[in-house]
Amino acid sequence: MTDSFFHIAIDGPVAAGKGTISRLASKKLQFLYVDTGAMYRMTAFLAHANKIPYSKENKIVELIKNSTMEMRNPTKDEQDGRLTTVFLDGEDVSWKIRTKEIGQGASKVAILSEVRKILVKKQKIIAKNKNVIMEGRDITYKVLPKADLKIYLTAKTEERAKRRLLQFQQKGFSTSLEEVISSVKRRDTRDMGRATDPLKIVPDAWEIDTSDMDIEEVVDLIIERVNKMRAK
Repeated sequence: MTDSFFHIAIDGPVAAGKGTISRLASKKLQFLYVDTGAMYRMTAFLAHANKIPYSKENKIVELIKNSTMEMRNPTKDEQDGRLTTVFLDGEDVSWKIRTKEIGQGASKVAILSEVRKILVKKQKIIAKNKNVIMEGRDITYKVLPKADLKIYLTAKTEERAKRRLLQFQQKGFSTSLEEVISSVKRRDTRDMGRATDPLKIVPDAWEIDTSDMDIEEVVDLIIERVNKMRAK
C-alpha cells in the first residue's frame, strides 16, 4: 500500500456514477472521499464571483493562490443530499457550486493547464497520509499515479445522459434528453481531447461499465476488491 495508506483513484466521464459510488464506498471503508471536480467548480465559482472571464488563466490562478479550498466527508448535521462538504475561504459552498452555470464554468477552467497544475498540487496534499478515494478525470495517472487501486468507471452515452437529466430535473432545471445527450457528448470530446491531462484509460486500471448495474452493486464490487487487497 502507498506509505501504509490505501489510495483508490477513480477516473471516468461525466455521469458515470463516480461521485455517488465513491462517496458510498468511502463511507463503508471509512476513507476520505475527495471530489476533485468540486475543486474545479470552486475555481469557476471564484472566477464568476470576481467577474473574471473563464479564459483569463493568469487571473484565475492568482485567485486560487489567494484562496483556501477544503473538503471533508459530510457530518451528521449535513445529511442534505450532498456527496461532500466543501469550504472556500471558510464558507460552506457545497451547494453554491452545484448550479448548472458553475458546472459549465468548471469544464471551461478545467482545460487551463496552469489551473490544473495548481489544483493537482492541492489534491496531492489532501491525499497525503490518508486513506482516500479520489475521483476525477486525471487521478489514475496525474494525481495518484501510484494508487493501490485504479478504476475507470464508465457507462453508455445515453445511460449517462439519462442520469444527468434526472439530476437536472431534481434541481428544477428544464431540459430535454436530446439536449443532455448532446451536452454529454460535447463534454466527453472536451475532456478526452484537451491538451493537458486528458481523460483516458490507463493500462493498469480496472474498467467497470455501470450501464446495467445499480449503485450498490458497483459499490459492493469495489469494496470486495479493496478488502481482498488489504488482506494480503
